[in-house]
Amino acid sequence: MLNFDFYNPTQISFGQGSIAKLDRLVPADAKVMLLFGGQSAQRTGTLDEVKAALGGRKVLLFGGVEANPTYEKLMEAVQIAREEKIDFLLAVGGGSVIDGTKFVAAAVPYTDEPWNILLSGGRDIKQALPIGTVLTLAATGSEMNNGSVITRRSLQAKLPFHSDFVFPQFSILDPTKSFTLPERQVANGVVDAFVHVIEQYLTYPVNAPVQDRFAEGLLQTLVEQGPLALSQPDDYEVRANLMWVATLALNGLIGAGVPQDWSTHLIGHELTALYGLDHAQTLAVILPSMMQERRLAKREKLLQYAERVWNLRDGDAEQRIDAAIEQTRAFFESLGVKTRLKDYDLAQAEVETALKQLEEHGMQQLGEHKDIDLAVSRRVLEASL
Repeated sequence: MLNFDFYNPTQISFGQGSIAKLDRLVPADAKVMLLFGGQSAQRTGTLDEVKAALGGRKVLLFGGVEANPTYEKLMEAVQIAREEKIDFLLAVGGGSVIDGTKFVAAAVPYTDEPWNILLSGGRDIKQALPIGTVLTLAATGSEMNNGSVITRRSLQAKLPFHSDFVFPQFSILDPTKSFTLPERQVANGVVDAFVHVIEQYLTYPVNAPVQDRFAEGLLQTLVEQGPLALSQPDDYEVRANLMWVATLALNGLIGAGVPQDWSTHLIGHELTALYGLDHAQTLAVILPSMMQERRLAKREKLLQYAERVWNLRDGDAEQRIDAAIEQTRAFFESLGVKTRLKDYDLAQAEVETALKQLEEHGMQQLGEHKDIDLAVSRRVLEASL
C-alpha cells in the first residue's frame, strides 16, 4: 500500500426525515443561497421542506443549475451571491447541483478570473464560502468529496477541480427524496458510482487488501441493488443502500493509498462537452473499450475483478478477462444505458473531434501509468464505435 493522507470533514445525516436537521446544521444567522436544478425539487415538495427547516433565516433561491453545470449559469449565481453578501450555500439536488455549488463557493471570494479555478484544477483556491447539501440523486459522491466538474459551454470544455476548501460541511441523505426520479437518472447513477469505484480499483496491485475488498463489496452491492432500484422504485431499503454506496464510492476512502486511473472519466468529459451525452452514458461507452485496450497493464487486477466481483473462475486467464469485460458491458446494458457510440448517433467524425479536444486540453498522459496518449485514446474511442 502506498503512503497517503486521508481527510474528509463532511458530516453525514442519513435517513428519512433528516432534512429537519438543517435547523441545527446551518448557522442561525446565516444568509443562505439555496441552489437547485429544475422543477422537480419544487414539484415534489423537497424545496418547501428545506425552506421550512431553515426557519427564519434569510434565504435566496437560485434555480436552473443544469445536469452538466455550466460556467455561464453559475457565474450568474456568483454575481448575485456577491451582491447580496451571501455567507452560506445550500445545494438541493444531485451531483450536478452540488458540483455547481462548489464552484460558486470558490468563485465568490476569488479575486482573479473564475475560469482559472478550472484551468488550475483548483490549486490556487485560498478560501470558499461554506457549503451544505441535501442530496436527491445517488450518483456522483459529490456530497462527500472535494471535487467538481464544470462545463464552459462557449468553449465546449468540461474540466474538473479539487480543493479541500469546498468539502461540504454536511450532507443530508434522505433516500425517500430519490423515489420520484426518472429511470434514466437512477440507471445513470448506478453506472456513475460503478465506474467511480473501478477507476480507483482496476489498476495494479499494491498490497492494499482493505481497499480492494471494500471496493469489491461496493461493486457487488451496485450489481445487486442497481436493478432493484429500477424494478422497485419505492423500496426504501434499496434506495438507502444505493445512496450510501454511491457516497462511499467517491469519498476518498477506497482510493487512499492505491493508484488511480480516471482516463475513462476524462475521455468521457469530452464527449459530454461536445455532444451533450449524459456523463454516465459516456462512462458506459468508454469503460469496456478501455478495459480491453489496457488488459495487459491491468491484467492482475482484471483477473481479481473477474473472480471476486463476477465469480468467474472457469477457463484460462484470457477467457476470464474477456468474460469480465462482457459482464461489465452487459450490466450497463441491463440498466438501459447503451455502451456504443453508434447508439448515440456518433461515428468516426465525432471521434476525430474528441481527439482534438483531448489534445487541446492537455489530456495526453492519462491513466495510472500516465501512458495513455492520443494514440491509445484513439484506439479506445474507435473500439467504442
